Amino acid sequence: MNTLNLGTSGLRVPQVALGCMRIAGLDERAADGLIGAALDSGINFFDHADIYGGGRSEEVFAASIARLGVDRGRLIIQDKCGIRSGFFDFSKEHILASVDGMLQRLRTDFIDVLLLHRPDALVEPEEVAEAFAQLLESGKVRHFGVSNHNPGQIKLLQAGLPMRLQANQLQFSITNTGMIDQGLNVNMEIDRSVDRDGGVLDFCRLQQMTVQPWSPLQHGFFRGAFLGSQEFAGLNATIEAVAEQYGVSSTCLAIAWILRHPAKMQPIIGSTNPDRVRKAAEACDVALTRPHWYEIYRAAGNTLP
Repeated sequence: MNTLNLGTSGLRVPQVALGCMRIAGLDERAADGLIGAALDSGINFFDHADIYGGGRSEEVFAASIARLGVDRGRLIIQDKCGIRSGFFDFSKEHILASVDGMLQRLRTDFIDVLLLHRPDALVEPEEVAEAFAQLLESGKVRHFGVSNHNPGQIKLLQAGLPMRLQANQLQFSITNTGMIDQGLNVNMEIDRSVDRDGGVLDFCRLQQMTVQPWSPLQHGFFRGAFLGSQEFAGLNATIEAVAEQYGVSSTCLAIAWILRHPAKMQPIIGSTNPDRVRKAAEACDVALTRPHWYEIYRAAGNTLP
């Protein structure tokens, strides 16, 4: 498994991470099989959120780690907070309470990376700064970032923070290419030329923030996997044909397509299928050519100007 720097933090992380949103309902055998497969594949970065399973995902993960006898020093744990029932909350009180809950459910003394989950319209950057400073000083959190934030929102937060934001988790897959569509259709009078995110991908590259694509094998907003879906028959035919040329699986190729982008992204795999996780990890060894990358992009229904 290849590694990369998380932002400018100096923390080396695997190119592919495992998202734990769907593990809340797994039994002991399934959870151990999934986490064991990830670790065996070199994936020791696990992404959580306090709302995943209402906190149950964190508990299932911690119990599995205990059964597997995995040393905490081998793990990189990322968690997210800020989403509550019916509203978002970046208040100092909520951030601090959320982290305490995470630590308890995860059975650990610290979180490697804490992300603010979705933008809070009522955010007061000074409160976030106070919470982050307290968490850093206490040793409860080592690095910080955001999720689903645009450049202006990041600048607003960063202006008052005593530390750098190191990552931004954003939706991106072969069938969700909003982050790159506008950049390929500059000054065109078409829908794809509309800037919907403030150029967040280029902004993160300039700021040396690691982009973490979520749902890299999904289409729409949690509508399901596009691999094998009849809705994307043409795309799947292209993916399978290209994958055959590289001697890899379609899952591997779909992740390799993301890794081919020079932004050095870190996809968060949300699958609970151990075999799919293993295949995704193999993407680190695949270097798509530029023609193949664009062929897959066009097969997803995208046109070039």
